[in-house]
Amino acid sequence: MGIHNVSINSLQGSAFDLSALSGQVVLLVNVASKCGLTPQYTGLEKIHETYAGRGFSVVGAPCNQFMGQEPGTAEEIEQFCSTTYGVTFPLLEKIEVNGEGRHSLYQQLVDTADSTGHTGDIRWNFEKFLIGPDGEVAARFGPQVEPDAPEVITAIEALLPAE
Repeated sequence: MGIHNVSINSLQGSAFDLSALSGQVVLLVNVASKCGLTPQYTGLEKIHETYAGRGFSVVGAPCNQFMGQEPGTAEEIEQFCSTTYGVTFPLLEKIEVNGEGRHSLYQQLVDTADSTGHTGDIRWNFEKFLIGPDGEVAARFGPQVEPDAPEVITAIEALLPAE
């Protein structure tokens, strides 16, 4: 099934058409503005810009489930991301990634293991899921793995068409 059939809104509240990402490689990341890992926005924007022309996009999903580190309104989140980190990649509505309120998008992701074998609940902000052009999860990376880490770049490039 993949992520392309999931209903979700953009940060601005309008429907976000995940099917528009069909055929693209996507790095989906639960993000937060007041986290020690927030500087990862820099690396996320860098890889978004680097690979966008080859059919790649970063997509951020703000989440306030980890020590309240994304308390802002949609407007505050958008302003923070664009002003502080120059974010141009799409941001989704603020969602829950764990628990009974887990968004259906994340229901499809959490069974994928990362390199340490971890499956299940999202552990912290900035956990990353690499989604292939078919909408299926290709890889999972823990929160501490930087967006431009060699293992992430290698996995992205393996899914993209050759230059």
